[in-house]
Amino acid sequence: MVQKFPEPTVGALIINKDKLLLVKSPKWKYQKWTVPGGHIEVGESAEQAIVREAKEETGLDVIPIKLLLVQEAVFSEEYYKPMHYLFFDFLCKAKNDNVKLDNRELNEYRWFDKKEIHNADVESYTKNLLKAYKEYDSGNSSLLYIPVRSQKT
Repeated sequence: MVQKFPEPTVGALIINKDKLLLVKSPKWKYQKWTVPGGHIEVGESAEQAIVREAKEETGLDVIPIKLLLVQEAVFSEEYYKPMHYLFFDFLCKAKNDNVKLDNRELNEYRWFDKKEIHNADVESYTKNLLKAYKEYDSGNSSLLYIPVRSQKT
């Protein structure tokens, strides 16, 4: 099947106390850290999608706090197949810290201290999200948009 339109997706940077959750997924090459997330279903809001995706992939109940970042990924070399995604990345608060990975979409997780998270080996879209989080955490609450950097033709 050929993708006809960009697919809207959500990503969750999940916080619990002073720790942030990062995960690994077989869909992202190079074994780098990323965030849980997935597509927005028809008739579902982005906030509803992030709550559902976080629960499905990590077992965590989350509360969306803020939409931090909108990004585009067009045929990213980091992703396992060529796709055009629109990422709506949220900061979410976890109601607990008992992660239960689905072991289908995600295969590893780690709670990072806020101080060390910016040194984590993350894929480029999560790196952008962590920069947006750092801005938010320092008091700048503006929404960021990062356009496509490059695309494969």
